[in-house]
Amino acid sequence: LRGALPPGCELMAVVKADAYGHSASAIVPQLLSLGVRSFAAATLDEGSQLRALGAEGTVLILGCTSPQRTGELARLGLTQTVADLAHAEALNAQGVPLRVHLKIDTGMHRLGFRMEDMPELAALLRREAGAVAARSVFSHLAAADMPEEDGFTRSQIDYFRRTVQALADGLGYRPLMHILNTAGMERFPEARFDMCRLGIGLYGVSCTEGEALRPVSRLLTRIVQVKELAQSETVGYGRSGKLARDSRLATIPIGYADGLDRRLGCGNWSVLVNGRPAPIVGRICMDSCMVDVTGMNVSEGDEVTVFGSTPGNTVSDMAVLLGTIPYEIMTSVSERV
Repeated sequence: LRGALPPGCELMAVVKADAYGHSASAIVPQLLSLGVRSFAAATLDEGSQLRALGAEGTVLILGCTSPQRTGELARLGLTQTVADLAHAEALNAQGVPLRVHLKIDTGMHRLGFRMEDMPELAALLRREAGAVAARSVFSHLAAADMPEEDGFTRSQIDYFRRTVQALADGLGYRPLMHILNTAGMERFPEARFDMCRLGIGLYGVSCTEGEALRPVSRLLTRIVQVKELAQSETVGYGRSGKLARDSRLATIPIGYADGLDRRLGCGNWSVLVNGRPAPIVGRICMDSCMVDVTGMNVSEGDEVTVFGSTPGNTVSDMAVLLGTIPYEIMTSVSERV
């Protein structure tokens, strides 16, 4: 993805939510070794962790930080997102020099300034020159991964261009611009501007389902017990696991408190044991679940893949089954894992 960027276009790695559940302490040093120098986090505390992990360049805080913590932002050299005039004025009132990126609402309607705010925003920034320094202006695409919404996405990009120009006219200079996420990088090269924010693509998930990206992670566990059960037996809470035959079951120590969604139980998801699918039997427990290994040569200690890179067993496959997105599954993996 970095190789596809034009000269001078910077890559920002989005590592919020503990690197999308992958552990920032594992991911960030890898990215630093690959030459990444700009990062995005959700909160000041996440940004502080990135500094502790060695991130010395730009660290953008995407969330709204309390003005009372402005001193911490400045001390750590973090860059704060500002998305409305009241927040900008409150930060200014602290009297602490601060670097900010301005967020534009181009149609997602989560956070951000609108076109009509530009004259007042430009006046505020000129008036407080040296206190709040606008390094960049950015926005976020709502449906870049949906071809049927390409018209809306292009309207967002156009609104972004025009809004930034209106701000630049008021400031007398144009800040840096960035609007593309992973899907945008893959599908809208004309809007790469000065920087692109690589989020889900860092972890090997592609909206285009191409072969350029591969999952970087597997969720693994091991068998802790194997038992033989007669067809007359039932398995799990509520006797929810009904056996169709005499069966061999394995218990694995992962449950819904680890992020394994309860809806995957009762045969809805299969883990891989020695490369073979083993469906979950009965309801998933808080700390464990049981899988059907009938006819397999398995024993305690054998490795089990909950999700990985094998087709049919990927985090994207699991997301489709659950009617959600890979982001939610990745970030639901609990800290104890």
